[in-house]
Amino acid sequence: MMKHSAWALAVGLGLAVSGASAQQVWKCEVGGLVRYSDRPCDSPGQALPTRQLQPNVADSLKPEVVRAALAPASAPVVAAVGNACPGDAEIRDMQTRGNSTSLGDAERQFMQDEVRRAWQCRKGQGRYSDADWAISRSAQAAQSQLSDRARQDARQRAEDMHSAADPDEGDRIARLRLAQVQARLRAEQQAARRSQNPASEPTH
Repeated sequence: MMKHSAWALAVGLGLAVSGASAQQVWKCEVGGLVRYSDRPCDSPGQALPTRQLQPNVADSLKPEVVRAALAPASAPVVAAVGNACPGDAEIRDMQTRGNSTSLGDAERQFMQDEVRRAWQCRKGQGRYSDADWAISRSAQAAQSQLSDRARQDARQRAEDMHSAADPDEGDRIARLRLAQVQARLRAEQQAARRSQNPASEPTH
């Protein structure tokens, strides 16, 4: 249907240009630039004979012109569908909790990451639903729990949600997790080497 409409529009524009070529056209100079008009120029200009008219059909069929012609004149501006984001008050609350000295380093970093992700959402990055941010809120609340495992599992659930909603953020999370795994392996290898070669006890 869209292809048919675009084809019909192209034909219509071509006919309109052809019809215009049979009318009087003025070549005007406006602000140092040449403009063509179907009315006499307010500034210096001259009338062109019909045979000199070479309408630029390509300009008439530019994508922005076609879209404007196909859209209803009174079409309302509709926001992107399916991108729910935290409001200003919620983000401020997240920032306050993220700066709490009662949180550990991993928990504080997670809260600050959630603030960043909320602002990214507000800027149109990713596609989030209300259910997605419910997962985030649950994970944020879990960062004050006593169980380290519960805090870590909650963070992972939220990060999995962000990875699904925002591919760019998902790439960042994947790189971060890989770096964490590599750091943990290096630490384990260093610990293994130390256990295999313990330092000799000083003699007295």
